[in-house]
Amino acid sequence: MVKIEFLGPIGKESIELDVKNLKDVAKELNKDENISIWLEKSAVALNDMIVNSLDIELKDGDKISILPPVCGG
Repeated sequence: MVKIEFLGPIGKESIELDVKNLKDVAKELNKDENISIWLEKSAVALNDMIVNSLDIELKDGDKISILPPVCGG
């Protein structure tokens, strides 16, 4: 199982999924309209490190963070 947390204005509680890689995570998250709208504009972190590929294999206990864009001043 991996834990997925949704940061900032996404407004969703963390969930746990039994998946093998980040492609599987994306596939599952795209099933939820409220989450899917954020996916193409958000960064993804695996265990607090930004990743750019969905071909990454996951291990039990990994933490995935969905980081929406923010602006500040």
